Amino acid sequence: MAMNTLDGGLLRQMIQGAAVLLENNKTRVDALNVFPVPDGDTGTNMSLTLRSAVRQVSEQPLDTVQAVGDALSKGALRGARGNSGVILSQLFRGFAKGLSGLTTVDAKGYAQAMQLGVDMAYKAIMKPQEGTILTVSRQMAAGAVKAAASTTDILEVQDAAMRAGYDALRRTPELLPVLKQAGVVDAGGTGWLVINEGFAKIMRGETIEGSLQEEAPAAQAPVSAAAAHTEEITYGYCTEYMILMDREATDSEVFALREKLGSIGDSVVVVADDTVVKVHAHSNAPGQVIQYGLELGELTNMKIDNMREQHRSLEGGVAPQTEAQAPSVPQEEKEYGIVAVASGDGLMDIFRDLQVDAFIEGGQTMNPSAEDIAEAIRGVPARHVFILPNNSNIILAAQQAAELVEQDAILIPSKTIPQGMSAVLAFDPDATPQDNEAAMREALTTVKTGSVTYAVRDSSFDGQAIHEGNVLGLFEKKIAVVGEDVPSTVLQLLKEMVEDEEVITLFYGQDVTGAEAQELVEKLRAEYPDCDVDAHRGGQPLYYYLISVE
Repeated sequence: MAMNTLDGGLLRQMIQGAAVLLENNKTRVDALNVFPVPDGDTGTNMSLTLRSAVRQVSEQPLDTVQAVGDALSKGALRGARGNSGVILSQLFRGFAKGLSGLTTVDAKGYAQAMQLGVDMAYKAIMKPQEGTILTVSRQMAAGAVKAAASTTDILEVQDAAMRAGYDALRRTPELLPVLKQAGVVDAGGTGWLVINEGFAKIMRGETIEGSLQEEAPAAQAPVSAAAAHTEEITYGYCTEYMILMDREATDSEVFALREKLGSIGDSVVVVADDTVVKVHAHSNAPGQVIQYGLELGELTNMKIDNMREQHRSLEGGVAPQTEAQAPSVPQEEKEYGIVAVASGDGLMDIFRDLQVDAFIEGGQTMNPSAEDIAEAIRGVPARHVFILPNNSNIILAAQQAAELVEQDAILIPSKTIPQGMSAVLAFDPDATPQDNEAAMREALTTVKTGSVTYAVRDSSFDGQAIHEGNVLGLFEKKIAVVGEDVPSTVLQLLKEMVEDEEVITLFYGQDVTGAEAQELVEKLRAEYPDCDVDAHRGGQPLYYYLISVE
């Protein structure tokens, strides 16, 4: 029996059924990750995005396709996670525009709505990449529009779109060589086909077994940077200042100051910028930290925090208060704020020490939604808020979050934790928003990023055989080293990374001990005697080390 019109009730059932089918298949979609590393999350991100849409659609009775489409778009936009989730939300956003003003939709209108979704998704991406979900969705919309020219049956239009989609998916490895090397088809395109298969099943009156009763993992609430420091404190005072010099600091002076501060504390950051040197250190002798700085020049912007007192207050459930921060008095709005995404208590502590106002726990396998990021921005009492996603798969969601808030939210497209830290160090509270944005973006280019993790499946990449359990060294987005143990992999990886740089910083993860990290630091100091080598506890999951070279 032909289906010549689609009403709001059936469209809502289609969305709900597609969400169940995608939930049932998200692990299969996740497994299509190009790199065999433990962060394949395309299926999970698309599923969580669609779950958010289902919640919005199910909240109240919606009779028209316009109302259901609007709810679908709104829920997906706010719940979008990862690049795949953001693209999915844009496909739904354009689809909803195609349903505007309609009580029901016919075959031609349905196909046109699919095409509007594709148009919207392509516009949302600065450099659209073929061989991805974009290609699959575009071919599906083209198939739907062609079918709608000769039939009034919406199910026939949907089936034509599916045939075109599967054909496009099979060809994604020919369009994107990285897929061919890994022996997989595109994960996002696969997820979009699963969703549309769900639509088709509901149109046919089929039942999709499964449930969405279990809640999706709760979004990590935005955490103030001051509340993040909960590990045992070895060095009790956080000391910060700027050194004003009458000339440009030399590299040897910067290295010498780092060494002196490192001998009496940790979390040492010393960065020279023309005639100004920024200093941050944890120690039990803040006076000595200040004295070392005075040897180079005049000090300004000095600040000393008693971290043990802050920690005791936080453990007792009472935040350290000043007269201006009493609970009954709203926080005064300031000029600037910074929000960062990070995973690992050590990394969060470092960002806190670098004056990040708030952050969201997230990263690999834990991509926060656009609404999570927007909520963190709203929680910072500042007129201009800089956003550091610190992960290439979170940039689009952060960009979408900036559109959801009333504040001036400025995206700094940091793709890694080291890039994010470099950007924070370039921030100048006395500069204009435009100058700060330019400086922070420029800082992203001054640091190289490496990481060390493990293979989750057998694979091959660039002619290298990879076996499950191998230790992998990644330089930016490339698998540079396939090793058997972590220390040797780090050593080999740095041979690929280090040229004429002077600073190597390791952030060790939750599965690495401080003693292991220090032993590796000593080996690296012997290997690179002209470099300043240091290690900090990052506490990040999945990755043994994150490496910064600058």
